[in-house]
Parts: sequence; structure tokens; C-alpha cells
Amino acid sequence: MDKLVSDIPGVGPARERAFLLAGIRTVKDLLNCLPRDYIDLDNPGSLRDAEVGQSVLVMGQVASVGKPVYRGNLSILSCQIRTGDGAVKAVWYNQPYLREKLRPGMAVKLYGRSERDKRGQKYLSSPTFMTGEGLLPVYKAIPGIPAKVLSSTMEKALTIMDGQWPDELPQEMRMRLSLCERNFAMRNAHFPISREALEFARRRLAFEEMLLFQIALRILRGGPSQGTVIPMGDPDEYWKALPFPPTGAQRRVLNEILSDMASGRAMSRLVQGDVGCGKTAVAFGAAQAAISAGWQAALMAPTEILAAQHLESAEKLLGPMGIRCGLLMGGMTASARRHALACISSGEWQLVIGTHALLTESVVYHDLALVITDEQQRFGVRQRAQLLQKGVSPHVLVLSATPIPRTLSMVLYGDLDVSIVDELPPGRTPVKTRVVPEAKREAMYGFMRELMRQGRQIYVVCPLVEESEALDAASAQATFETLRDGPFQDFPVALVHGKMKGEEKDTLLEAFRAGEIACLVSTTVIEVGVNVPNATVMMIENAERFGLSQLHQLRGRVGRGDLESWCFLMAESSERLDTLCRTNDGFVISQKDLELRGPGELFGFRQSGAALSGPAAAMSDTRLIALSHDEVNRLYQKPESQETQALMALAKERYSEKLKDIAMN
Repeated sequence: MDKLVSDIPGVGPARERAFLLAGIRTVKDLLNCLPRDYIDLDNPGSLRDAEVGQSVLVMGQVASVGKPVYRGNLSILSCQIRTGDGAVKAVWYNQPYLREKLRPGMAVKLYGRSERDKRGQKYLSSPTFMTGEGLLPVYKAIPGIPAKVLSSTMEKALTIMDGQWPDELPQEMRMRLSLCERNFAMRNAHFPISREALEFARRRLAFEEMLLFQIALRILRGGPSQGTVIPMGDPDEYWKALPFPPTGAQRRVLNEILSDMASGRAMSRLVQGDVGCGKTAVAFGAAQAAISAGWQAALMAPTEILAAQHLESAEKLLGPMGIRCGLLMGGMTASARRHALACISSGEWQLVIGTHALLTESVVYHDLALVITDEQQRFGVRQRAQLLQKGVSPHVLVLSATPIPRTLSMVLYGDLDVSIVDELPPGRTPVKTRVVPEAKREAMYGFMRELMRQGRQIYVVCPLVEESEALDAASAQATFETLRDGPFQDFPVALVHGKMKGEEKDTLLEAFRAGEIACLVSTTVIEVGVNVPNATVMMIENAERFGLSQLHQLRGRVGRGDLESWCFLMAESSERLDTLCRTNDGFVISQKDLELRGPGELFGFRQSGAALSGPAAAMSDTRLIALSHDEVNRLYQKPESQETQALMALAKERYSEKLKDIAMN
């Protein structure tokens, strides 16, 4: 039987309660909380080269210590450190007593987060004093358990479990794939004896996580169910009816969809592609095929604005083909809703477009055979299942504008087949992206004013809604006030953010879309679902605080017409941001983001279903992801074998709770 955390020496009632509140009941629960990072105490880094927000170890001597400065209840203590890389400023908040500890000439190793002050100078924020050598694990904080206590408790737990970890991967598989044994992996994942041992441990544990997670997703998806047979027809006729020629990628993906729908098996397919690649036209082609065969289709969007935009596009593209479209949203009047429900149940509306309102009990479809959901990250398995219950084994098509490397999509979307629209229509003007340092801000404002005088519109995106004492990042509120009262005072400026009520936010976005607002200051709420071809500039404050994929998504709000468009990244130049300046290919950018940040950080737990809690760096190895995917396929060739059944049972046990979370999201 697995021992309880209270069996670990030094864990009394108070610490046991802290562990229980963190969901840790047993010794195994504790040891499965693997380090989120490691500090190499023998190899200090460089504050100059560190990205803002990135943690770094610096080593040197104390040069000088300032007096604590007080701002209300906040005390700030600064210290200058001489390093081989030059002088480094370290700052501590609400720790004035450290002034007595720091002495000029004293040798120190400090580990903290790189930040930038209002003058643009980097400093080390609230660093920790480090001692010793080798690789030091860094764990996610557990309230009530000091970091040093957590580390020593982990060591004691490893001693208790020494040699006790059963190796659930078949030996033949381990030998064939050169994977280390699990007891070795667990000890070296927590307290590695060398970098090589750490890499062996990470590879083994990450592979196991990915293998079991993919098996669990296969179980969640279930076997292929019978679906409505929709004849393929002639897709060329559909493309000829559109006012623009399709790309080769659009033709290929629509053929894959139509083949699925004609197979007799219920389709579950993800279509992903970059902003502007034409996914919607592909989805409308699938809807046209279903409707031509006498069935009904539904398209669910995450916001009312996006749903209205889809209706506008559908009426333009499908209306001339005689297809009747309608809109159902939560904000409708009672009479409009009654009319919509009648048109849906009678089949008068052949393509029904809407928001979550499409899921409500009162909505009865006539003959629903195709369900399309736009922006996969907003809808989970359970929401799709709710819409599926509205028809008889309808086909499912999911659209995502977040490009993901193909190998990673094998894991994250294990319950869906994947098609990629990897080609942009000819004639699109690529957005020009530039990193703009603080010194060039006024010149950039002048450029933006000139564009607004010409009738163009701009976005200004900030990472925060309100000012933060501890974080030096531009807030949307403060930026809005500065621009409204200063450089853009001659133009209509508005503010929109996620804390606003939905109706107020939608009203402002609609006003921007109508051209009534010249400059829209915003948080990332405009990341998806805003289509304003007249908006030609995107300015992003504190760009270093965003992931590359998110910056690319934000950039996709401009360049939606044939006008020259720009994206300005307010930050100091770095290799990471230079990637964005060099390419507009979302798949190249997402691959770089994956390499730099790991999939857990790249997608977030609840959005991606990234129950992959193994070491993120190893999961960034796309070869390992592909390897685990191939192994799942090999196992499922013999589903009744003892090996496959044992791993299926383990996957169910390990992921039963996490799969519920995936289903709900």
C-alpha cells in the first residue's frame, strides 16, 4: 500500500494539512510533483542575455547596498553586484532586514527573475541566496511548505520509495526504445547526479506520460461510431461557385472531409491553419455537401461578434447557391428567438450559426448531420458532445486558428483526426513586424497618427488591465488614458478588456468594426474574433511578456485586407522576438515557441488538456512525441493483448480525473 505523506519524517499535522490542501495525500503523490526547473549552481547565467520575466542565476561580489526606500507599506532594498558580465542590480521587496546580511565584498549566488525598470534597465527581482554545487531542483510552490522544507521532504520521500517503483512499461518496449528503468528515472528527475542522467530520466518519464495520455484520449474517443452517409458529390462545383479560386491546401482538406462524411463512420476532424488560410471556406464546403444531400448543419462560434461575422460570410458565399442561413444567439429578443427556433426545427434554416445558445434544450434541429465548432480552444469534448446529441450521429468538424506542430497535435488532439491548411491565398500582403525600443516610441506614435489621419485604424494591446506595483508592465487603463489625453487626443480612442460586461465589450468592438473608433486599446480579448480590414497597425506593449504563438495570433488582427499593415513589438530586441520579425508562418513560430517554452506553458493546462505533467523540456522533443504516437498505433494493432490491456488500465487509472477536465473544456 502507498504510504501517506504523514509517514515522512518531519511531516507533522500542519504540513500534512498543507499537502492535503494541495491535493497531495500519499508519498507517490508527492514524488509525482516533478521539478518545474533546475538551477545549475556551477554555471551562472547572464542578466543581460536573460529575457524579461525569465529566472536567472548570477554570481559575483556585493559592490554596494542602498538604504531601504518606503512607498506606503512597500519597502524596496537595492544592491549592486559585480559579476564577470558587469554590474547587476538586485532588488528585494518588503525584506529590509537583508541590508544587515549584505556586506561589500561578500561573494553571492543569487537566483531571481529578470525585470525591467521604467528607465528600461534590467534588474534581478527578489532573488534567493543560493549555496552548493550541481543541479538544484525547483518545485512549484506549495502554500505552507517553505521551499527548503519541500526539497528535504522530497529527499526523504525518495528514500522511502527507493526501489519500490514498479516499471509499468513493458521491458521489450524499454529495451527497443532505449528507455531507462523507472526507479532510476524518478531519483534523477528529482536530484540528478549529472546532466546526462537528468536527460535519461526526463526522456523516460515524458515518453511514459505521452504514451499513457494518448491511450487515455483513445479511450475517451471510443471506437469509430456509425455516421450519416453524405455522398461526396463534386467539390469542384462548389469551388467554381465561389468568387475566388481555392488554394491546393483548401482543395486537399475539403476532399479529406468529404471522404470522411461519405465513409459511413462518424467524422471527428480538426482543421487547423494560419490566420487567413481559408478554413471557413473549407467548412462551408462541408456544410454545402451536407445540405445538398438534404441534411442540416450547425456552426458554433465562441463570441456573438464572430457568429455574426460567420453569418455575413455564409450569406455571401452560400446564399447564391440557394442555401438558407440563420443566426441564434443568447442576446436575442423573445420574439426573434421564437422565430429562430421555428426556422431551425422546421428545416427552413439549413445552416444554423450561433454561440453556446445552440446547445440549449429548447433548440430542436430538423435533420442535423454536421456540427462545426470554430476556435477549438474555447470548446471541449463535453460541449461538442452536447451539440452532437441534437442530431443522429452527426459529423464533427473543429476549426482552430492556433497553428500547432503536427507532431504535438497528435497528442493534444488525440480524440480528433488532423488536417492542416498550410497554404495562404495569393495576393495577401504579409504584415511587416518590427521590434521597437522605448527610444523610438515617439517616432512610432507620429507614424500611427499619420495613418489615422488617412482613415486607418490601430490596435494597442497591453498585458495588464490595471497598474501593478510589483510588475513593471503597461496597463490597458493607464495606456488608454495616456493616448487619449496625449499623442492621440485628436482621434477617437476606446478601451476594451476582459473585466467588462460582455454587452459593453461587444458594443465597443462593433463600434471599432464600424470605423467609429480610430484607436482601440485592449488586453488580449481581441486575440480572436475581430475582423476589421481597415485596421492596419497592431502595437503590443511589453511584447516580451507574451508567447510567440500569442503574439502571432494578435498580429493576425491586422493585414486582413489589401492595405499595407504593421505590427510593432514594444521591447528590446531578442532572438525570440526576431523570429516573429523574420516569418509570418504560424507553424514555424509555434515550433519555435514549443522549443523555447514547452507544451505546458505554450497551451496552458485547461486549454490543451495538457495533463502531460512530465518534464516540459523533454516533451518539446517532437521526435519523442512522434515515437510515442507510433507506439500507441502499434499497441492498438493488438488491442486484446495483455500488454495493451495493462497499459489501457494504467491510462484509465492515471487520467480518469484529468480526462473529466479535458471533457469539460
